[in-house]
Amino acid sequence: MSATTDKKVVINKRQKGLSREALGKLSQKELIDKIVQLEAYNFQLRNLLHKKLTEHDRNNSEYAELLGKETEAIVPKEATQSSKVQKQRKFDWSSAHRRHVLLKVTYFGWDYQGFACQEDSNDTIESHLFRALTRTCLIESRATSNYHRCGRTDKEVSAFCQVISIDLRSKHAPETQLEAAALSSEIDYCGLLNRVLPKNIQCVAWMPLRSPVYSARFDCTSRSYRYYFPKGDLNIEAMQEACKLLVGHSDFRNFCKMDVHNGVTKFIRNLQAARVAPCEERLTHTGYDMYYLEIKANAFLWHQIRCIMAVLLLVGQQREQPRIVSDLLDVETNPCKPQYTPALGLPLNLFHCDFRDRTTRKMNHHPADGDEDDEAMDTSATKVEIDESPSVGKDLTNWIYNEENLQKLIENVQCEWTQFSVKSTMIRNVLQQLEHLLEANYHQKESVTAQVLLLQDSVKPRQYLPLLERKRCESLENRIEHFVKKQRLIVKDES
Repeated sequence: MSATTDKKVVINKRQKGLSREALGKLSQKELIDKIVQLEAYNFQLRNLLHKKLTEHDRNNSEYAELLGKETEAIVPKEATQSSKVQKQRKFDWSSAHRRHVLLKVTYFGWDYQGFACQEDSNDTIESHLFRALTRTCLIESRATSNYHRCGRTDKEVSAFCQVISIDLRSKHAPETQLEAAALSSEIDYCGLLNRVLPKNIQCVAWMPLRSPVYSARFDCTSRSYRYYFPKGDLNIEAMQEACKLLVGHSDFRNFCKMDVHNGVTKFIRNLQAARVAPCEERLTHTGYDMYYLEIKANAFLWHQIRCIMAVLLLVGQQREQPRIVSDLLDVETNPCKPQYTPALGLPLNLFHCDFRDRTTRKMNHHPADGDEDDEAMDTSATKVEIDESPSVGKDLTNWIYNEENLQKLIENVQCEWTQFSVKSTMIRNVLQQLEHLLEANYHQKESVTAQVLLLQDSVKPRQYLPLLERKRCESLENRIEHFVKKQRLIVKDES
């Protein structure tokens, strides 16, 4: 390892603009040049936003102020009138009680641009979630809600168990909020949110917390992801053998997309478990049997599971031996990642999260927003201040479910299942007809098994080039040096 990576590398948080004093020292010509430059930059950003926004986003009143007169013409009069009514009926937060809770959210992410809010898209899970929270007056604003997310899933990725911690409006005073009577008569958080959320984003349960600084991000001890895939032509036994080599503390720089520009320079993670298992007990022993890769870890790197799956697919297709996992984990021998494409994000699911009973955060460690010190993926083993005082009991309580809400949620998911099962059955019948035609007309002994081709970005090379013989990506040291020169990062001496 080089001396650079032994030192502490941090993001250079530069001032975003000149101070008033510095602007006052500029000449008239310099000020005019700066105004022209900023107006040109603003024009570019506005055009970029126009291109990236969907038609639904353009019709949203939230973008009217950002995009100027064009958008104002598009926004319906009803939306403008309703916003005026909302301003007139502003909720009085001065006398409202709040309680700190965990919310368990499930969503199918294939229609969205990822979980976290983005500047150039309004179509994220988090955007819909905060729109519902503010619309139902459960929070005053994101900035004052003491919000943290457990995981930050990418575009098209789903979650069965996404968990957030947040302060919500409560009917009861803080001193009585944990009493049985208060819990039974509390606001139906899940029911209220689910009525205004899209049907493929739903709240499953909520949990009252004893500590106001308990964090869904920092107090999560492990996250489990599942990646679903068809058997196709894969050797499942070889994939299971390769999975065993992933378990343990290792440097996963060759199994991720490096996020050096966001200050991520440490790639050691603890994979607690990894396995490949069938989705159903009864298998047809054809390429249409469904399996899943399940990986459990304390934290993940950007695209880590998708990169692991890409390598496992090559092992399953017997293009690589299971020992390729050990070779790629040996960063002394292979410090630079071979160039390969991560597996498709659609089949990935944040399946389960485990939390510690008592928070490790001090009462004064209370950031206003979950984005503070955030990385490109909210998965790093971030250091937080630890409270060494003796245990006084659990901060966690029990998940609170509602029978009616669960029934409605099951109905919604069953509708999703019916829609995709009908499509899947129709496609399967077409495949049976086509496979019969191929066999009857050309007497092929071996059936076509290309079910996993889509997961590999639909790439089918004529001649396979082994991973260790491929062109390599830049080294970690080179990337750090590049962003230090660009003044994006600063290298500090640990002493």
